[in-house]
Amino acid sequence: MKTHKDLDIWNLAIELVVKIYKESKNFPKEEMYGLSSQLRRASISVASNIAEGAARQSKEEFIRFVYYSLGSLSEIETQLIIANKIGYINNDDYAKDIEILRRKILNFIKYLKTNK
Repeated sequence: MKTHKDLDIWNLAIELVVKIYKESKNFPKEEMYGLSSQLRRASISVASNIAEGAARQSKEEFIRFVYYSLGSLSEIETQLIIANKIGYINNDDYAKDIEILRRKILNFIKYLKTNK
């Protein structure tokens, strides 16, 4: 691996950020500092923690930051379920994207742990 940009999980996380930004643009204005902001920050956090972890000095630190990404991904999932239930989004297309990314992150963690 040369940089975090070479990682599939980072690239998928960036794609998710773009989707979330486009979708949350349609949220009501009163959500600008509420659910929309939370969702956007959590999505940015997934990719950012992968990048930060890749720049760390040890695999243990890298693993810790990838776990942070996994936590942020669960935040996103929860927030999208809420947005769907209150009618801000009308689909659950994200469920598949989130599950694919979650599985890839977990596999990457397993890879890092076994190749110390």
